[in-house]
Amino acid sequence: MHKQKVYRFLSGPCRSYVKPAVLLIIMLSAASFIPACKRDQADPRLSFTEHSRDVPSFDADTAYNYIAAQLAFGPRNPGSEGHRLTLDYLTSRLREYAGPQSVYVQRFTHTGYTGETYQMGNIIAAFRPEMGDRIMLLAHWDTRPRAEKDPDPRRRNEPIPGADDGGSGVGVLLELARIFRDNPPPVGVDILLFDGEDYGREGDLDYYFLGSRYWSNNPPVPGYRPRFGILLDMVGARGAVFPREGFSMQYAPRLVDEVWRIAGELGYGDLFLDEKGSSIADDHWIINRKTGIPTINIIHHKPPQPMQREVSFPDYWHTHADDLEIIDTATLQAVGDVLLELIYNRIR
Repeated sequence: MHKQKVYRFLSGPCRSYVKPAVLLIIMLSAASFIPACKRDQADPRLSFTEHSRDVPSFDADTAYNYIAAQLAFGPRNPGSEGHRLTLDYLTSRLREYAGPQSVYVQRFTHTGYTGETYQMGNIIAAFRPEMGDRIMLLAHWDTRPRAEKDPDPRRRNEPIPGADDGGSGVGVLLELARIFRDNPPPVGVDILLFDGEDYGREGDLDYYFLGSRYWSNNPPVPGYRPRFGILLDMVGARGAVFPREGFSMQYAPRLVDEVWRIAGELGYGDLFLDEKGSSIADDHWIINRKTGIPTINIIHHKPPQPMQREVSFPDYWHTHADDLEIIDTATLQAVGDVLLELIYNRIR
């Protein structure tokens, strides 16, 4: 992800966006278009109520194993062998959990910095595809092709392992997919794993978020309009903290309020900080701007200090230290528990 604050890119807190369109094999009826921040205030689907329903248990050890399986293929940067093998692995796992007819790989190509052509793919899995009422859960599955923050300058052009930056969000979503198979959720759930999120050179926003840009601009099914989306990015490290990310608060404040309220109720307030975070350009930023689907980001970073312009990320970010050793099952457990409570017990 492009971990820097974005200034003056948007003309204001609310704009008119293109009509949302997205997903899979199911044709959903289009709703009337409402700009993103106004819809957060007006849409009753962004209201939440506790229902006393049974909530399945999240297995953080299984999520950890999914992260380890990704790292076993090597770096997953576009064009690599690890990228090809991981695409096959993730598609296979999701077909096992959602069914082969409910998983779609949206393939596209991208021309790199030196003119090379990369074969890329977004992976989309639908759970309870018969339901028109849906939410979406997001992560990116690629890894960064360079380690420009690494303390060893000789290794800065090598791709990173990406245990947290990419691998952790995917690991959590694979465990949720397994749970959805065994415990059908009360709402339709679409899992989207984006490719090419972290391809760009530092500061070059046009070469980041390749998968979410392509998905937003080339909807597999017109008229897809979920209640909301939640992006998971860097959600597995030891000592992680998740302040309220700025663009999430701009586009979907009621969803942020509910997620962070649940975290506090479950005893995870030391991770889900009730503090304002930085505004971080990531896949949710693209989706909010291009589709109007209210989408938030759960992402590890430190709350900004007064007059601080750069986002404060952990020391392992964009280095070769982003390896399995930094992953903590306690962090994975917190994120999984919060999402399951939201999905199974709080959605009206």
